[in-house]
Amino acid sequence: MEDLDDLYENAPCGYVSLSADGVIVKVNRTLAGWLGTQSFELLGKRFYDLLNVPGKIFYETHFAPLLRMQGYFNEVALDLVGPDGRKLPVLANAAERRSSDGGVQFTRITLFQAADRRRYERDLVDAKNAADRARRELADLNRTLEERIDAGIAERLQLEQGLLAEKEVARLREQFVAILGHDLRNPLASISGGLNILSREPQTDKARRVLTMMSQSTERMSSLIRDMLDLARCRAGQGIAINPNPTDLRAVLEQVVHELQTAHPGRDIQSSLDIEIEVRCDGGRVAQLVSNLLGNALAHGAPDRPVTVVAASALNEILITVANEGKPIPKHVKDHLFEPFFRVTSSAEKQGLGLGLFISYEIARSHGGRLEVHSDDNHTAFLFRMPV
Repeated sequence: MEDLDDLYENAPCGYVSLSADGVIVKVNRTLAGWLGTQSFELLGKRFYDLLNVPGKIFYETHFAPLLRMQGYFNEVALDLVGPDGRKLPVLANAAERRSSDGGVQFTRITLFQAADRRRYERDLVDAKNAADRARRELADLNRTLEERIDAGIAERLQLEQGLLAEKEVARLREQFVAILGHDLRNPLASISGGLNILSREPQTDKARRVLTMMSQSTERMSSLIRDMLDLARCRAGQGIAINPNPTDLRAVLEQVVHELQTAHPGRDIQSSLDIEIEVRCDGGRVAQLVSNLLGNALAHGAPDRPVTVVAASALNEILITVANEGKPIPKHVKDHLFEPFFRVTSSAEKQGLGLGLFISYEIARSHGGRLEVHSDDNHTAFLFRMPV
């Protein structure tokens, strides 16, 4: 037969009975064991004293009032504190025993350990908080993704508009090249031909001077148009067009030196042209490159010092150097020398579009070579390397 005393004392839950004023009058061995004490040590204490600080506040504001109003409550979470200060999470069910006149005789409380349940509840709360964070992060990610998509679409539209604009610029560039090639060069050729015819007829001294000046201006305009055509082709990605053929490069360079010496009779141009073999190149373009470099050296070098042109064949390449003495080229200038429309000086006597070195650089590239510049306090030298 079931032993009721043993069932009470060793029940799988804690039992505690309180007097009307909340003093513990009976407690089972199970609850005392949970708290690490003996049952008799709990008798005479107030149940209120077994609670931690938050539990005491809850007891005064919810626990006791709820009992007074309805006489019972179920599954209220409390934290008991044992003599050693260890906290014991429990779930409490309570019911009052009242007299016929409604007065409280005693209160019975049943306690169940709730550590696992509290842990589970905390895990649920943590999981809910994590889910909320993930939801917010997902919303932020979606918003960021939408913003990036919008930005990508805007950038794509901008790129497409830029591509259309670039195509339009390319079309206008081609028209510009056509204008230079036809509408300007052809009338200029007619003017040049007319000047040649007039120069063969008897003229007064004044008329001959005027014709010479007009011929020089025509030649200068023709040179500027050639430079602009070359620039337009380079901008269009075509590069400088060349027609390589076996060339007596020494003779080409001698002609360039002779022309520049004739144009500058008061200057000392010294040349050493040690090229005995024919070189496969575009002789006209190489002559244009060297003429640009030599003209540049005469324009910017010390007027009382010689300008040198040295050409030699080395292992698998031709080296052509044009050097002058005078002030060195500043570094900030040297970094931009081969850019179009860049001019070292703006003085009136050194006119030009600033395309000479740019075109020379592109001619070197078209021959598979390169154009370098070295400048110090002693001299400035432009070196053209061309593979053979």
